Amino acid sequence: MPQLSTPILVTGAGGFIGSHLVECCVERGLSVRAFVHYNAEGRWGWLDRSPVKKEIEVIAGDIRDYDSVSRAMNGCGTVLHLAALIGIPYSYVSPLAYIRTNIEGTYNVLEAARAQDIGNIVVTSTSETYGSAQRIPIDEEHPANAQSPYAATKVAADNLALSYHRSFDLPVKIARPFNTFGPRQSARAVIPTIITQILSGKRAIRLGSLGPTRDLTFVRDTAAGILAIAESEKTIGQATNIGMGFEISIGALAQKIATLMQGDVVFEQEEQRIRPQASEVDRLHADATRLRSSTNWRPAFTLDQGLALTIEWLKENQALYRPEMYSL
Repeated sequence: MPQLSTPILVTGAGGFIGSHLVECCVERGLSVRAFVHYNAEGRWGWLDRSPVKKEIEVIAGDIRDYDSVSRAMNGCGTVLHLAALIGIPYSYVSPLAYIRTNIEGTYNVLEAARAQDIGNIVVTSTSETYGSAQRIPIDEEHPANAQSPYAATKVAADNLALSYHRSFDLPVKIARPFNTFGPRQSARAVIPTIITQILSGKRAIRLGSLGPTRDLTFVRDTAAGILAIAESEKTIGQATNIGMGFEISIGALAQKIATLMQGDVVFEQEEQRIRPQASEVDRLHADATRLRSSTNWRPAFTLDQGLALTIEWLKENQALYRPEMYSL
C-alpha cells in the first residue's frame, strides 16, 4: 500500500473513532500527532486509556480556533480530520454550536492546509448527509438531504471541502462512514444504550423508534477505511462511503443483542428518545463499491463479532456509563 506522508495529524483524536484511528496508525508504524480538545484538566479523552499514548505527540486546542489548528498542522504531511459535534438530539437544542464546530472547524483545517501546502487531507463525513434512502443501496451520488441541524452542518462541511479542491486544487478526500459502533462509543448511540441497560439488570429496555434501519460497521473497520481513503490517489476530490452493504432495523438489532447477552428483556419506546417525525432517517444501506474498487479495504469484522467485542468491553467499563439516564 502507498506510504502516507507523516507526521499524520488526527483531529478529534480523543474521541470514539479518532482514538481507534490513532491506534491503527501507530500499529502501522506511522508517526502520529493527536489533536485533542483543550480542557483545564489536561485530559486527552479516550487516549488517556490508550496503550499507545506514549508513542504519540498530543496537542490540545480547539478546532474552532484557527491559530491552534494551524499550529497543530504545521509540518504535517497528512491530516485526518474527525473533530466534530456529532450528537443529533443536541443539535436540536443548539444548532449554532454545530455550525461553529463542524463548519468553521472544517474551514480552519482547509485554510491552514492551503496555507501550508499540505498534500493529503481527509475530511470525515457521515451517512446522515443522505437522509432517508431515496434508493437502495446508497451510493455517493445519492442526493444530500439533511434532516437534522447536525446533518446540515456536515453537508455544508463536505461541500466546503470539495469547493477547496475545485477552487484551489487542494487534495481533499471525503470519508463518509455509515453507522460505526464498538468500544468507547458514547451512551448517546443505540448499541451502547441497549447493552448498558441490559447489563444494569433492567428488563424493560427503553429505546426510540424501532423501525429505522442502519448499516453498521465495527470501529476498527471504519478506522481502516479512513486510512485506506487517505492512502489512495483515486479518492481525491470526491466522497467515499464506508459501510458493510447490509441493513438491520433497530428492533432486530436490539433483539440480536439481547440474544447474544442471553437477556430476558422487552423493548419499550420512550417519547423523549424519538426524533421529530420529519427528522428521523428511516433507512440507511451503504453502497461501498467505490471504496472497494479504489482501495484494498475489506471489513475484518462481522456484525456479530463486533457486537461480541463491544459487549465484552462494556462489561468491563460499566462504571463509565449511566444507563438510567437518557443522554443527549
